[in-house]
Amino acid sequence: MQAELIVDARNAVGESPVWVPEENALYWVDIPNGVLQRWDAAHGLVKRWKGAQMLACIARHNQGGWVAGMETGFFQLNTHDGDRLEATALASVEHTRPDMRLNDGRCDRQGRFWAGSMVLNMDANAAEGVLYRYATGETPRAVLHDFVTPNGLAFSPDGRTMYLSDSHPSVQRIWAFDYDTDTGTPSNRREFVDMNHHLGRPDGAAIDAEGCYWICANDAGLVHRFTPDGRLDRSLSVPVKKPTMCAFGGSQLDTLFVTSIRDDNTQYSVAGGVFALNPGVKGLEEPTFTL
Repeated sequence: MQAELIVDARNAVGESPVWVPEENALYWVDIPNGVLQRWDAAHGLVKRWKGAQMLACIARHNQGGWVAGMETGFFQLNTHDGDRLEATALASVEHTRPDMRLNDGRCDRQGRFWAGSMVLNMDANAAEGVLYRYATGETPRAVLHDFVTPNGLAFSPDGRTMYLSDSHPSVQRIWAFDYDTDTGTPSNRREFVDMNHHLGRPDGAAIDAEGCYWICANDAGLVHRFTPDGRLDRSLSVPVKKPTMCAFGGSQLDTLFVTSIRDDNTQYSVAGGVFALNPGVKGLEEPTFTL
Protein backbone atom coordinates (compact mmCIF):
# COMPACT_ATOMS: atom_id res chain seq x y z
CA MET A 1 0.00 0.00 0.00
CA GLN A 2 2.96 2.32 -0.55
CA ALA A 3 1.86 5.75 -1.75
CA GLU A 4 2.80 6.70 -5.30
CA LEU A 5 3.47 10.33 -6.20
CA ILE A 6 1.43 10.94 -9.34
CA VAL A 7 1.79 14.75 -9.57
CA ASP A 8 4.58 16.75 -7.97
CA ALA A 9 2.14 19.64 -7.84
CA ARG A 10 3.78 21.61 -5.00
CA ASN A 11 0.39 23.07 -4.17
CA ALA A 12 0.20 25.55 -1.32
CA VAL A 13 -3.02 23.83 -0.20
CA GLY A 14 -4.10 21.03 -2.50
CA GLU A 15 -7.72 20.06 -1.83
CA SER A 16 -11.04 18.71 -3.12
CA PRO A 17 -9.97 15.86 -5.44
CA VAL A 18 -12.77 14.61 -7.71
CA TRP A 19 -12.46 11.71 -10.16
CA VAL A 20 -14.22 12.07 -13.55
CA PRO A 21 -14.69 8.53 -14.96
CA GLU A 22 -15.52 9.43 -18.55
CA GLU A 23 -12.35 11.51 -18.80
CA ASN A 24 -10.18 9.05 -16.87
CA ALA A 25 -8.96 12.14 -15.03
CA LEU A 26 -8.59 13.59 -11.56
CA TYR A 27 -9.44 17.22 -10.82
CA TRP A 28 -8.46 19.11 -7.68
CA VAL A 29 -7.75 22.66 -6.46
CA ASP A 30 -4.97 24.73 -4.92
CA ILE A 31 -6.99 26.90 -2.53
CA PRO A 32 -4.96 30.10 -1.96
CA ASN A 33 -3.80 30.29 -5.57
CA GLY A 34 -7.31 29.86 -6.97
CA VAL A 35 -6.20 27.12 -9.35
CA LEU A 36 -8.23 24.22 -10.78
CA GLN A 37 -6.04 21.30 -11.90
CA ARG A 38 -6.56 18.18 -14.01
CA TRP A 39 -4.42 15.05 -14.24
CA ASP A 40 -4.93 12.80 -17.27
CA ALA A 41 -4.37 9.28 -15.95
CA ALA A 42 -3.71 7.77 -19.39
CA HIS A 43 -0.94 10.19 -20.37
CA GLY A 44 0.15 11.73 -17.06
CA LEU A 45 -0.48 15.23 -18.38
CA VAL A 46 -1.47 18.05 -16.01
CA LYS A 47 -3.51 21.12 -16.97
CA ARG A 48 -4.13 24.15 -14.76
CA TRP A 49 -6.64 27.01 -14.89
CA LYS A 50 -6.45 30.05 -12.61
CA GLY A 51 -9.42 31.95 -11.24
CA ALA A 52 -9.83 35.34 -9.59
CA GLN A 53 -10.64 34.14 -6.04
CA MET A 54 -9.44 31.49 -3.64
CA LEU A 55 -10.95 28.19 -4.76
CA ALA A 56 -11.87 25.89 -1.88
CA CYS A 57 -14.04 22.99 -3.08
CA ILE A 58 -15.59 21.66 -6.27
CA ALA A 59 -18.28 19.28 -7.50
CA ARG A 60 -19.33 18.48 -11.02
CA HIS A 61 -22.24 20.49 -12.42
CA ASN A 62 -24.84 18.47 -14.31
CA GLN A 63 -25.09 21.17 -16.98
CA GLY A 64 -21.33 21.12 -17.58
CA GLY A 65 -18.34 22.57 -15.80
CA TRP A 66 -18.16 22.69 -12.04
CA VAL A 67 -19.89 24.21 -9.04
CA ALA A 68 -17.43 25.61 -6.54
CA GLY A 69 -17.18 27.16 -3.12
CA MET A 70 -14.87 30.19 -3.25
CA GLU A 71 -14.22 33.20 -1.05
CA THR A 72 -17.57 34.93 -1.33
CA GLY A 73 -19.99 32.14 -2.20
CA PHE A 74 -20.94 29.58 -4.82
CA PHE A 75 -19.87 29.81 -8.45
CA GLN A 76 -20.15 27.84 -11.68
CA LEU A 77 -16.73 27.20 -13.20
CA ASN A 78 -15.92 26.64 -16.86
CA THR A 79 -12.46 26.07 -18.30
CA HIS A 80 -11.22 27.77 -21.46
CA ASP A 81 -8.24 27.50 -23.79
CA GLY A 82 -5.05 28.63 -22.20
CA ASP A 83 -5.29 28.81 -18.43
CA ARG A 84 -8.41 30.93 -18.01
CA LEU A 85 -11.00 29.80 -15.49
CA GLU A 86 -14.38 31.47 -15.91
CA ALA A 87 -16.29 31.81 -12.64
CA THR A 88 -19.97 32.81 -12.81
CA ALA A 89 -21.55 33.77 -9.50
CA LEU A 90 -24.50 31.58 -8.49
CA ALA A 91 -25.14 32.75 -4.94
CA SER A 92 -23.23 34.71 -2.31
CA VAL A 93 -23.00 33.97 1.40
CA GLU A 94 -23.14 36.45 4.26
CA HIS A 95 -19.94 35.83 6.19
CA THR A 96 -20.02 36.94 9.82
CA ARG A 97 -16.75 38.85 9.32
CA PRO A 98 -14.78 39.98 6.25
CA ASP A 99 -11.70 37.75 6.64
CA MET A 100 -13.46 34.49 5.76
CA ARG A 101 -13.80 32.05 2.87
CA LEU A 102 -15.55 28.79 2.14
CA ASN A 103 -13.60 25.64 2.88
CA ASP A 104 -14.39 21.92 2.53
CA GLY A 105 -17.49 20.97 0.55
CA ARG A 106 -19.24 18.45 -1.69
CA CYS A 107 -22.66 17.35 -2.95
CA ASP A 108 -25.04 15.08 -1.09
CA ARG A 109 -26.47 12.05 -2.93
CA GLN A 110 -29.41 14.16 -4.14
CA GLY A 111 -27.23 16.83 -5.77
CA ARG A 112 -27.35 19.63 -3.18
CA PHE A 113 -24.01 21.38 -2.62
CA TRP A 114 -22.72 21.78 0.93
CA ALA A 115 -19.74 23.86 2.07
CA GLY A 116 -18.42 25.20 5.34
CA SER A 117 -16.87 28.60 6.01
CA MET A 118 -13.85 29.54 8.11
CA VAL A 119 -11.78 32.51 9.26
CA LEU A 120 -8.63 32.75 7.15
CA ASN A 121 -6.32 33.03 10.14
CA MET A 122 -6.61 29.72 11.96
CA ASP A 123 -4.52 31.12 14.82
CA ALA A 124 -7.49 33.35 15.68
CA ASN A 125 -9.34 30.24 16.91
CA ALA A 126 -12.60 31.94 15.94
CA ALA A 127 -15.72 29.75 15.98
CA GLU A 128 -17.39 31.77 13.22
CA GLY A 129 -17.64 28.92 10.71
CA VAL A 130 -21.01 27.99 9.22
CA LEU A 131 -22.11 24.97 7.19
CA TYR A 132 -24.17 26.09 4.18
CA ARG A 133 -26.54 24.14 1.98
CA TYR A 134 -27.01 25.40 -1.56
CA ALA A 135 -29.68 24.03 -3.89
CA THR A 136 -30.98 25.38 -7.17
CA GLY A 137 -33.65 28.02 -6.73
CA GLU A 138 -32.66 28.68 -3.12
CA THR A 139 -30.38 31.12 -1.43
CA PRO A 140 -27.59 29.40 0.52
CA ARG A 141 -28.97 28.34 3.87
CA ALA A 142 -26.86 28.41 7.04
CA VAL A 143 -27.70 25.05 8.61
CA LEU A 144 -25.03 24.51 11.29
CA HIS A 145 -22.94 27.07 13.18
CA ASP A 146 -20.02 27.64 15.55
CA PHE A 147 -17.19 25.80 13.79
CA VAL A 148 -13.59 26.95 13.69
CA THR A 149 -12.50 24.95 10.64
CA PRO A 150 -15.36 22.81 9.28
CA ASN A 151 -14.03 19.86 7.31
CA GLY A 152 -14.44 16.17 6.60
CA LEU A 153 -17.88 16.45 5.00
CA ALA A 154 -19.15 13.12 3.63
CA PHE A 155 -22.37 11.14 3.11
CA SER A 156 -23.00 7.45 3.63
CA PRO A 157 -23.74 5.27 0.56
CA ASP A 158 -27.51 5.49 1.17
CA GLY A 159 -27.23 9.22 1.88
CA ARG A 160 -28.91 8.91 5.27
CA THR A 161 -25.87 9.70 7.41
CA MET A 162 -23.87 12.92 7.13
CA TYR A 163 -20.37 13.26 8.57
CA LEU A 164 -18.64 16.52 9.48
CA SER A 165 -15.47 17.41 11.37
CA ASP A 166 -13.75 20.43 12.83
CA SER A 167 -10.04 20.14 12.08
CA HIS A 168 -8.86 23.01 14.26
CA PRO A 169 -6.31 21.92 16.91
CA SER A 170 -8.64 23.15 19.64
CA VAL A 171 -11.45 20.81 18.49
CA GLN A 172 -10.33 17.81 16.39
CA ARG A 173 -13.65 15.96 16.41
CA ILE A 174 -15.84 14.22 13.84
CA TRP A 175 -19.62 14.08 14.15
CA ALA A 176 -22.32 11.98 12.53
CA PHE A 177 -25.86 13.18 11.81
CA ASP A 178 -29.07 11.54 10.69
CA TYR A 179 -29.78 13.04 7.26
CA ASP A 180 -33.23 13.56 5.75
CA THR A 181 -32.62 12.97 2.04
CA ASP A 182 -35.94 14.60 1.08
CA THR A 183 -35.35 17.92 2.79
CA GLY A 184 -31.55 17.96 3.10
CA THR A 185 -31.77 18.36 6.88
CA PRO A 186 -29.22 16.91 9.33
CA SER A 187 -30.36 16.03 12.87
CA ASN A 188 -29.35 13.96 15.90
CA ARG A 189 -25.78 15.24 16.01
CA ARG A 190 -23.48 12.84 17.87
CA GLU A 191 -19.77 12.31 18.28
CA PHE A 192 -18.46 9.83 15.74
CA VAL A 193 -14.70 10.01 16.47
CA ASP A 194 -12.68 12.10 18.91
CA MET A 195 -9.50 12.58 16.90
CA ASN A 196 -7.68 13.78 20.02
CA HIS A 197 -7.30 10.05 20.72
CA HIS A 198 -5.78 9.33 17.30
CA LEU A 199 -2.81 10.60 15.32
CA GLY A 200 -3.42 13.73 13.26
CA ARG A 201 -6.15 16.33 12.84
CA PRO A 202 -9.28 15.41 10.81
CA ASP A 203 -9.13 17.04 7.37
CA GLY A 204 -10.91 16.05 4.13
CA ALA A 205 -12.80 12.76 3.82
CA ALA A 206 -14.31 10.14 1.52
CA ILE A 207 -16.74 7.23 1.90
CA ASP A 208 -16.06 3.79 0.45
CA ALA A 209 -18.57 1.32 -0.98
CA GLU A 210 -18.70 -0.52 2.36
CA GLY A 211 -19.82 2.65 4.13
CA CYS A 212 -16.53 3.27 5.92
CA TYR A 213 -15.23 6.80 6.44
CA TRP A 214 -11.73 7.72 5.24
CA ILE A 215 -10.22 10.86 6.77
CA CYS A 216 -6.88 12.54 6.08
CA ALA A 217 -4.93 12.88 9.31
CA ASN A 218 -3.25 16.25 8.85
CA ASP A 219 0.06 16.70 10.70
CA ALA A 220 0.46 12.90 10.94
CA GLY A 221 1.03 11.84 7.32
CA LEU A 222 -1.77 9.28 7.52
CA VAL A 223 -5.18 8.45 6.08
CA HIS A 224 -7.45 6.68 8.58
CA ARG A 225 -10.39 4.40 7.83
CA PHE A 226 -13.19 4.29 10.40
CA THR A 227 -16.05 1.80 10.31
CA PRO A 228 -19.65 3.09 10.58
CA ASP A 229 -19.54 2.46 14.33
CA GLY A 230 -16.50 4.73 14.73
CA ARG A 231 -13.84 2.01 15.08
CA LEU A 232 -10.40 2.67 13.57
CA ASP A 233 -9.99 -0.07 10.96
CA ARG A 234 -6.68 0.83 9.27
CA SER A 235 -4.25 3.67 8.65
CA LEU A 236 -2.30 4.24 5.44
CA SER A 237 0.77 6.45 5.27
CA VAL A 238 1.73 9.11 2.74
CA PRO A 239 5.24 10.65 2.47
CA VAL A 240 4.12 14.11 3.59
CA LYS A 241 3.14 15.56 6.94
CA LYS A 242 -0.05 17.30 5.83
CA PRO A 243 -2.43 15.24 3.68
CA THR A 244 -5.61 17.21 3.13
CA MET A 245 -8.35 15.25 1.35
CA CYS A 246 -8.86 11.89 -0.29
CA ALA A 247 -11.07 10.62 -3.13
CA PHE A 248 -11.68 7.30 -4.81
CA GLY A 249 -10.97 6.99 -8.52
CA GLY A 250 -9.40 4.91 -11.25
CA SER A 251 -11.20 2.63 -13.70
CA GLN A 252 -12.56 0.44 -10.88
CA LEU A 253 -12.83 3.20 -8.24
CA ASP A 254 -10.26 1.22 -6.25
CA THR A 255 -7.52 3.86 -6.08
CA LEU A 256 -7.43 6.39 -3.26
CA PHE A 257 -6.06 9.76 -4.37
CA VAL A 258 -4.71 12.11 -1.69
CA THR A 259 -3.89 15.82 -1.95
CA SER A 260 -1.55 17.67 0.39
CA ILE A 261 -0.14 20.96 1.69
CA ARG A 262 3.26 22.46 1.02
CA ASP A 263 4.60 25.05 3.46
CA ASP A 264 7.85 26.97 3.47
CA ASN A 265 9.27 24.95 6.35
CA THR A 266 8.51 21.50 5.02
CA GLN A 267 11.16 18.82 5.20
CA TYR A 268 9.33 16.74 2.61
CA SER A 269 10.40 17.44 -0.96
CA VAL A 270 7.12 16.11 -2.36
CA ALA A 271 4.84 18.07 -0.02
CA GLY A 272 1.98 19.66 -1.93
CA GLY A 273 1.87 16.68 -4.28
CA VAL A 274 -0.94 14.32 -5.21
CA PHE A 275 -0.58 10.66 -4.26
CA ALA A 276 -2.25 7.38 -5.15
CA LEU A 277 -2.81 4.49 -2.73
CA ASN A 278 -4.27 1.01 -3.03
CA PRO A 279 -6.76 1.01 -0.14
CA GLY A 280 -8.05 -2.54 -0.65
CA VAL A 281 -11.66 -1.42 -1.14
CA LYS A 282 -13.69 0.37 -3.79
CA GLY A 283 -15.25 3.79 -3.50
CA LEU A 284 -18.32 5.53 -4.85
CA GLU A 285 -18.65 7.95 -7.74
CA GLU A 286 -19.13 11.52 -6.54
CA PRO A 287 -22.63 12.92 -7.18
CA THR A 288 -23.10 15.97 -9.38
CA PHE A 289 -24.74 19.26 -8.52
CA THR A 290 -28.25 18.86 -9.92
CA LEU A 291 -30.45 21.52 -11.44
